[in-house]
Order: sequence, then structure tokens, then C-alpha cells
Amino acid sequence: MDLYFKEFYMTDNIEQLKYPIGKFRYEASNPNEISNAIESISALPAKLSLAVAGLSDIQLNTPYRDGGWTIRQVIHHIPDSHLNAYIRFKLAMTEINPSIRPYDEAAWAECKDAKNGDITDSLDLLDALHRRWVSFLKSFSNEDLERTYFHPAHNKQSKLREIISMYAWHGDHHLAHITSLKLRLNW
Repeated sequence: MDLYFKEFYMTDNIEQLKYPIGKFRYEASNPNEISNAIESISALPAKLSLAVAGLSDIQLNTPYRDGGWTIRQVIHHIPDSHLNAYIRFKLAMTEINPSIRPYDEAAWAECKDAKNGDITDSLDLLDALHRRWVSFLKSFSNEDLERTYFHPAHNKQSKLREIISMYAWHGDHHLAHITSLKLRLNW
């Protein structure tokens, strides 16, 4: 990383760079939380494609913060994460409180396809996945939203209604990594 980037990153608040839209907070009292979250999940692929349209390889290989992933890694991470989420939702809908399988997202981001791969493949995958996932989510009844899965790495049982909101936040969180970097660097 050249001196300009080091100076730039060091002058910014690291928490703001890590969490440009803030940390996830579940708003159980908001009656529109689920429909808003599903709409956010639905809109993400188009927003992400727009955010990275026309970026050069140099820009795609720029980390959103010092020590953070590159834009390219972020683009590949999102469908990796959301594929895992989709499978977890399917498990929760077909089994009673299943234990889900954690994965090492940082290790996945270091795989050659995530560090060097064409982002078009992941953008296309995300678009198809979200169409299918949103259709599935819209079919949930209130009873379905109460279904759970158990995350052994966190030793926590979670309801699908909260996880839907978390993944809506997750997509917006990573989108903001990209859009805020573009804004900071005047791209």
C-alpha cells in the first residue's frame, strides 16, 4: 500500500471503516422489519453491480480499509456467505433446530478465486441466488419465522426472523464498504 493510502486510512476512524452503517441491531418491535429486510436482500444484487460498474482491476484490488479485504474479495464474499445462509434457512425449514456448519470466511476470502477471480461470476451468482432466496423468504408464515437453527461456533440458537434481518444488514454493510471507499477516494 502506498503512502497516500496509509495516511488516508490512518486518519479515519477504524470503527467507521469497519462498520460504515453501524453494527447489526435487530429491531424486533418494528412491524415492517421482515418485509424491509426481504426488500433489502432483493435489491442488493442490482445495487452491488451498480456500485462496482466500471471499476478497474487496480480499484477492485484496493482494500476498503487498512488490513481489510479488497473490493474484489468483498464481492466474492457476499455470495459465499449468502449461499451458506440459504442452506441454513433450508435446514431450519426442514429440520427441528438443526446445528449448522460454520465456515472460516477469512480463509475463504484468501482462496485464489476470491483474490483474483472475475467479479462477474459472483455478481451473476448473487443475482440468481437472491431471486431464489427472496422467493423462499416471501413464502414464510409467522410460524416459519419462529423456526430456529443452532450455530455451534456462537453456541447460540437463532430465529429465522432475526437472521433475515442480519443478512439484509450484511449485504448493506458490505455494499457500504465499497460505496464509502469510492466516496473517500473520489472514484
